[in-house]
Amino acid sequence: MTNETLQSPDGSSIGMNLPPRGLWIDGSEVLDGRDLVESVEPATGRPWVAVAQASTADVDAAVDAARRALQGPWKAMTPSERGDCLLRLAALIESRANEIGELEARDAGKPLWLARAEIAATARWYTYYAGAADKIQGASIELSATRHARTIHRPVGVVAIVAPFNGPFSLTSWKVAPALAAGNTVVIKPSPHTPVTALELARLATEAGCPPGVVNVVNGGAEVGSALVEHADVAAVAFTGSSEVGRRIAASAGATLKRVVIEAGGKSPLIVFEDADLDDIVPAAVAGIWGAGGQSCVAPSRFVVQRGIHDEFVERMTKRLKTLRIGDPFDPNTQIGPLATADQLERVRNYAELAKSDGLEVVSGNVPDSVLESGGFYHPPMLILGASNGMRLAQEEIFGPIGLTLPFDDEDEAVAIANDTQYGLAAGVYTRDAQRAPRVANLMEAGSVWINTYRAQHWSLPFGGFKQSGLGRENGLDVLREFTQVQAQVVDYGSPVPDPYAP
Repeated sequence: MTNETLQSPDGSSIGMNLPPRGLWIDGSEVLDGRDLVESVEPATGRPWVAVAQASTADVDAAVDAARRALQGPWKAMTPSERGDCLLRLAALIESRANEIGELEARDAGKPLWLARAEIAATARWYTYYAGAADKIQGASIELSATRHARTIHRPVGVVAIVAPFNGPFSLTSWKVAPALAAGNTVVIKPSPHTPVTALELARLATEAGCPPGVVNVVNGGAEVGSALVEHADVAAVAFTGSSEVGRRIAASAGATLKRVVIEAGGKSPLIVFEDADLDDIVPAAVAGIWGAGGQSCVAPSRFVVQRGIHDEFVERMTKRLKTLRIGDPFDPNTQIGPLATADQLERVRNYAELAKSDGLEVVSGNVPDSVLESGGFYHPPMLILGASNGMRLAQEEIFGPIGLTLPFDDEDEAVAIANDTQYGLAAGVYTRDAQRAPRVANLMEAGSVWINTYRAQHWSLPFGGFKQSGLGRENGLDVLREFTQVQAQVVDYGSPVPDPYAP
């Protein structure tokens, strides 16, 4: 692939001149002699940059570099010094959010304004865990007058990070920041569909003063992922993606008793009671299900609406759906960009056809002809009416801009519908009743429950799923338990242990 000034689909230059992108191993980019695979731009359906693919030997080299850094320069640094590295990394990310956002918009199809905002916000994760790095403390325990104990939290070791395509930079960082704060080193395998910004993260980590080998990147598909997850020197795996792949990773990691943190799929309910304020609900519902093309694990894809306001809710949602602007991610007026991959577009189309074959009413937005002609992976936002909770559309994660409404009569029915799924990642409850709100929230089988708001995610809040939505927690201080192991040390200041077999 030759260097060229890239242009957005409308022909305007965005000023990027991209050579092929490599791996990142032991503090340096690795490119020569590697097979190159072209990454496809979702907005056009055409290749836009070539990316080096790792071999199993590259995986070995990356893990070895991470292991040597773990036992050497990274271990030699004090927790406060590691925190300083994370602070510098946070500052670099914030200062370059615009450029990284352009790469993310190209690679993942996110609207540019959204990608830039997401990258800038991600810097706060590094700031938060920079502050936590020197506060991972154990306990002092008095066992007797002459025997004392202490606990020490040690890093688990080399952490493999398997990242998704829907939030390549941010969701990778949710794992990298706490793993490094806890004293671990990492090897990142980005999604083969969105590999570009992982390399930028590794570059910035090195620029911030992280020693070579602390952050490594290996690109590739399932073979590379398996080699990394199964590697004997990998101590933990952090994954975001589908429940199906998450189960396979957990099974593979279980063979060597690796730690796993898995954030998997969701089919999240948003319960709307009759006393709720639709002026507040509709914007949150619109952003939740149609923002980012519905490619969000916490998207409220099931609107569980009390029957008395169901029709008004549908009317308002339909009105908003018809006004959503779908198009080129680099157009500042675009609200919804393309789906990330051709396979994802086909998957969403199949679910839309399933709704029609099931005889359901489908309310659809509009993708302009000029946008469709671009060759990108565009799909209109949809709201499906008349479904029941037992249908595939209500039970399977679509991961696209399709939501459905499920009417209910009373509180018990709302709770039953909301919990009737294999997933348990998130849920929303809208009501003005101060007693009902916590009562219903406490009954939700979900890792995050948002009351009179939605998608209120924050670096200080633990995030993860119940049931088939995952294992372990990301974010907050809880994630530090996932990336550390506790050692108990006992010292006796008195007489030696008596010999029970002495004559």
